[in-house]
Amino acid sequence: MKVASFDSTKHSIQDILTDVSSGGTQLPDFQRGWVWDDHHIRDLIASVSLSFPIGAIMTLEAGGDDVSFKPRPIEGAENAIRQSEPDTLVLDGQQRLTSLFQTLMSGKPVATRDTQGKAVNRWYYLDMKMCVSDDADREDAVISVHEDRRLTTDFGREVTLDLSSPEKEYANEMFPLCQIFEPGDWQMGYLKFWRDSDLDKWDDKWDLFNKFNEQVIKRFGQYQVPVIELSKDTPKEAVCIVFEKVNQGGVSLTVFELLTASFAADDFELRKDWDDRQDRLKDTHPVLRGMNNTLFLQAIALLATKARKGAIGCSRRVILSLKTEEYKEWADKAEEGFKKASRFLHGQKIFNARDMPYQTHLVPLAAILTDLENAYDTESARRKITRWFWCGVLGEIYGGAAETRFANDFEDVTRWIRNDGEDPRTIRDANFQANRLLSLRTRNSAAYKGIHALLMRDGSRDFRTGEPIEDQTFFEDSIDIHHIFPQHWCNQQGIDRNTFNSIINKTAISAGTNRSIGGRAPSAYLDTLQRNARIEPADMDEILASHRISSETLRDDDFDRFFADRAELLLQSIETAMGKSVAREDGLFGEVEDYDDGPRDWDENVEQ
Repeated sequence: MKVASFDSTKHSIQDILTDVSSGGTQLPDFQRGWVWDDHHIRDLIASVSLSFPIGAIMTLEAGGDDVSFKPRPIEGAENAIRQSEPDTLVLDGQQRLTSLFQTLMSGKPVATRDTQGKAVNRWYYLDMKMCVSDDADREDAVISVHEDRRLTTDFGREVTLDLSSPEKEYANEMFPLCQIFEPGDWQMGYLKFWRDSDLDKWDDKWDLFNKFNEQVIKRFGQYQVPVIELSKDTPKEAVCIVFEKVNQGGVSLTVFELLTASFAADDFELRKDWDDRQDRLKDTHPVLRGMNNTLFLQAIALLATKARKGAIGCSRRVILSLKTEEYKEWADKAEEGFKKASRFLHGQKIFNARDMPYQTHLVPLAAILTDLENAYDTESARRKITRWFWCGVLGEIYGGAAETRFANDFEDVTRWIRNDGEDPRTIRDANFQANRLLSLRTRNSAAYKGIHALLMRDGSRDFRTGEPIEDQTFFEDSIDIHHIFPQHWCNQQGIDRNTFNSIINKTAISAGTNRSIGGRAPSAYLDTLQRNARIEPADMDEILASHRISSETLRDDDFDRFFADRAELLLQSIETAMGKSVAREDGLFGEVEDYDDGPRDWDENVEQ
């Protein structure tokens, strides 16, 4: 990656704001709107009036080959702008420059917010007497008034300060900050006003203005701001990193926003394109409602870099290298890939975003399905992708930064399916520890959500209705994860909370079934369910077996034996899904019945 080059210098605030007014200095389109409130503006003005530092600003030289952002004027300068293409883009310092420009140079009231967050328009003044007083706080000398140049109390009924004409400004000795760089006319008017109205005070007023001019006005004219200037050769990735470093107090810049500004220079509205795609995907695919624009761009980056026949990747640097035409080429195909991913996930009984183990898993999955095209439509290909998917979920592979994993999986899985080569790295890396079952207690864990889906995928049926769980019944019957031995009963028996809250004691059942269970012992609620739903005991045994539950342990209310037996049955399901064995520790879950169902061929014959 090219290294960013920069210079450090100083510019007068007047020159900087003049460039803002002319359009020579603008914002890159990714910059967010101006947000400073009245208090921050008054504090900033006070600092400049005392020659206190207000911090450096950072700019980027416009016109680079790698960095081409759509510019926009600083707020308040839209009507004054005289050149459409800027010389300089502001990366850091937007809030300060916008506040100063609107206050000192725009000639219009400042659109800001009051202490309650209400939008207001303000004019700003300096109280001349307070400014030259040794005892006054300078911030108190910065006065903001309403758009009509009045301050009022009693809900606007009483005017406490009226500056609605130059004569009233002179009389109250309030200097308008919008004239700070050209004070001559106001000075002449001020001195004439006091000469004509009260000649005896004229000498004092002349002396006051001279002091105010020396101690305040000249400081604005002489004020220098440190400026860090990045050259136009700075690469986009460096701009993104620099922007995030200098904006740590605000909201971080995303790669999507930076690419949006870059594509805008080619007259392509990336945000609108994404918003339309997002609406289409989320309206008809609930499992995709957790995906975001970054995931979409990562999938496109994988596809585009493979098409380039270079190194495959989807890091921030790679995404920022995308050209507008590449995005256009792959966006529709990637969207279809995400739809295919949704259908695949439905087949694995993952129906909504909340139950998706890893949102990031969508990236390689969508890219793989896009790249394979018709090659996916074979039993062998589906079995391989299914095994890869469950190794990623149950091996908890996607828990951290995963861009390298995305690229490896995209390359490995597509080659594996087309050429029948060695297992992908994710399958080789995946590992499930038997004791992990004990710590899976909440949806915060991908493996917890994965086992929930795995049981439904492998045919678990509702206790009360006996129906297998499909997408319609999932939503209509409010299928969710519930306790098998109810919490209330477990608490009464003195069973440890960490034990009975484990995934071992939970399964997918409907909200209605869960209400029928209540807090009763399993033997009691099974009897009720069988009687009310007219289910034969043998049929109920089959339903329980579909959840990997030994019916005998429930009918005997034997939690310890149930816990040990179900843990073993869950481990066998995990082994089948991953195509890998799980090492057991003797006595980890208690005494276990022999549930060995014979050898399992894990190479490709993974259950669907």
